[in-house]
Amino acid sequence: MQAGRRNVSQSGFEIRVAESIPDLKNNRNLAWSSGKVISSASVHVKYGGKALEPTKNYYWQVRVWDEMGKLSDWSAPAFWQTGLMDPANWKAKWIAAGSVPDSAAGPSPLFRREFSAAKKVSSATLYITSHGLYEAFINGKKAGDGLLTPGFTSYNKRLQYQAYDVSALVQRGNNVIGAMLGSGWYRGPLAWAGNKNIYGNSLALLAQLEIRYADGSRETIVSDGQWKTAAGAIRSSEIYNGETWDGRKLQQGWTNAGFSDHDWEAVFIRDYPYNNIVPTENELIKKHEIFKPVRIFKTPQGDQVIDFGQNLVGWVDITASGKSGDEIRISHAEVLDKTGNFYTANLRAAKQQDVYILSGPGEEHFEPHFTFQGFRYIKVEGYPGEIKPENFTAVALYSDMPETGNFSSSNPLINQLQHNIQWGQKGNFLDVPTDCPQRDERLGWTGDAQAFSRTASYNMGVRNFFAKWLKDLSADQFSDGGVPFVIPNVLGPGAGSSAGWADVATIIPWNIYLAYGDTSILSQQYASMKAWVNYMRDHSRNDLWNTGFHFGDWLSYRSPDDEEKSAITDKYLIAQCFYAHSTQLLTDAANVLGLKEDETNYKQLLERIKSAYLKEYVTPAGRIVSNTQTAYVLALEFDMLPESMRTLAADRLVENIKSYADHLTTGFLGTPYLCEVLSRFGHTDEAYRLLLQDTYPSWLYPVKMGATTIWERWDGEKPDSSFEDPGMNSFNHYAYGAIGDFMYRVVAGLDTDPSSPGYKKIIIKPHPGGDFSNVNADLNTYYGLVSSHWKIMGNQFELDVDIPANTSADIYLPAPNEAGYRELEIGSGKYHFTCSLK
Repeated sequence: MQAGRRNVSQSGFEIRVAESIPDLKNNRNLAWSSGKVISSASVHVKYGGKALEPTKNYYWQVRVWDEMGKLSDWSAPAFWQTGLMDPANWKAKWIAAGSVPDSAAGPSPLFRREFSAAKKVSSATLYITSHGLYEAFINGKKAGDGLLTPGFTSYNKRLQYQAYDVSALVQRGNNVIGAMLGSGWYRGPLAWAGNKNIYGNSLALLAQLEIRYADGSRETIVSDGQWKTAAGAIRSSEIYNGETWDGRKLQQGWTNAGFSDHDWEAVFIRDYPYNNIVPTENELIKKHEIFKPVRIFKTPQGDQVIDFGQNLVGWVDITASGKSGDEIRISHAEVLDKTGNFYTANLRAAKQQDVYILSGPGEEHFEPHFTFQGFRYIKVEGYPGEIKPENFTAVALYSDMPETGNFSSSNPLINQLQHNIQWGQKGNFLDVPTDCPQRDERLGWTGDAQAFSRTASYNMGVRNFFAKWLKDLSADQFSDGGVPFVIPNVLGPGAGSSAGWADVATIIPWNIYLAYGDTSILSQQYASMKAWVNYMRDHSRNDLWNTGFHFGDWLSYRSPDDEEKSAITDKYLIAQCFYAHSTQLLTDAANVLGLKEDETNYKQLLERIKSAYLKEYVTPAGRIVSNTQTAYVLALEFDMLPESMRTLAADRLVENIKSYADHLTTGFLGTPYLCEVLSRFGHTDEAYRLLLQDTYPSWLYPVKMGATTIWERWDGEKPDSSFEDPGMNSFNHYAYGAIGDFMYRVVAGLDTDPSSPGYKKIIIKPHPGGDFSNVNADLNTYYGLVSSHWKIMGNQFELDVDIPANTSADIYLPAPNEAGYRELEIGSGKYHFTCSLK
């Protein structure tokens, strides 16, 4: 909530929980009554009542005492519903298609069962999962609005199920429950070299419908031998290659009662496990923004192309009228080439093509079901009639995370950069944090995710998204503590444990803890964090980690004509820095969790790691072996150098930047920290020069080239409009968007105090400069809206802040005559500050 007056805080709370609203309001038969708890805690309060039972609703209320002892009213009742909770509570059987062709490239099977509900229905919940992807229907209507369910996990270890409230769909009398399946990530091609059937080679369905009748009785409808199966209109469907829909094969009305399924086949019962089935804890993929064509045109090569104006991830809804057998092909691309032609070479082996075969006659509507594409442009082939904008709509798909943060300024190029960062996140946060959404990859690359995680937590509520993904990391972590390159690990046992990639095991848990103040993420991941640090320790010699394969500072600057100007940082130097960083984060986590023995042991290890680094990579005069921006950035960010050497190292970093005419040369591992390090060591002006640089390599160069997302390479498109190597040239790759963290935390100055994370204690420390006349940042935290808005009027600096109830803030006002800043401590409320910049 927002504070209506200043300095509002909580002094106590009381929570009560019951199994019905009447019991709750009458304070009887309570499952839990906390009583009055003297505490300021208003988030992350754990349930402390009697053991919860499966498939039940629990209703709860809270009331609080403010700082003056005034008691609030009880909140409006809210509720949660428990899931099945135990594998033994699954009564359903795994079912699979019979003689319907069952291969990764084959048609999608349909499943259906008719049943009768003899009484008035009070409520109904569908619990469902699958091997492969599913869409479920009851009486002709889709269950829920989630897409690409059950999501992407390490299926053999963690297969999610979903629960849908289908009370409005189940009716008294005859009903039909149905589902269709697609190969998806479960068995479709992933990565390269014909890598498919990774988790299994057959699709299967598990469904359990729990019905409560008005008289209090219950009935359960399950997947079993009473179901029937047939092939449907989806003739093939793959993540990379797209989907083919043949309207002539549509089983019209198959999800409704009265449909004749006499020629459908019996299902097979499969003996698949239940002990790997887990509830869904993150937001499902859903439809979001829609885009209409901004331009319809013919390319020089004669292709009919539609431009939607935004590089997005999702699909295109189309409407068409034609005759039976007419075939429409929709191909997808991110960019046009320098001559204006449709360009797909950077997709590598991915077709990214949807095919629709009309049943005719009359108007037909098409959209894919079990695939997604990354695109701004589509090429339309075989469309019957004139291509009109009203018949084509691009739909953005991404995990349904709440949008929490926004950044804007007086600089339109920086505002477009923020837009590109946000759309890079939307396009790559489809149940897992993918590297890219368009080519034959789309995998949960760990290095990209860790680099961007702090920025991600500003733009969107990513706590659940990452908590789920980190559980898959723990599940797929190698027995020696090594971490795969991608999560879920579809690349096999030999692909992992690169510095800066595998450190995702420590970096993201810590960043999520900072952003949300949730110690449970540290508890959940602590064993994984520790195993990763122990892996590095076990593969080190004399505390120096200089073994194994490492990606290094991926895609850092390479000079086209002078190899000596290329910014190549020693990979083992980088490894040693991340070894130290992960050990520091593990030490910090041990401190938060009260694990004192571990904290002591890993502090001692950290000292030895830094000593080994100094001995191997730093001269007595403080010069680092690799004279690159990344080498100095990591040394300073991770406190690898004694304090006496740090100022000189920062000066050398600036010298290096100057030698490239105020351009960055960092890759995936150095870029996230570059501007922050400069500002921390008194070089904010240089950080702003880098941020505002608009020629290659820079953040604003792609913006000036017309980008609407973040590129994989600094020069994905060259100044002459030619492209980089198509073998690795994504135009939607969020890693370099990690600069967003600097924009929020340093430019706008909106941060959390690490000693009181999750914005319980807020830091507002803006850094005027860079010719910005105004900067606005807003963040919806668990406590409410935090805002830092500043502007410059002549020599006057004005700052407006919002601090939510039950939090406090340290405000730093620019004060050139007082060592840079004047510090104020405030409570909740709205404030306006002014000061002179002279």
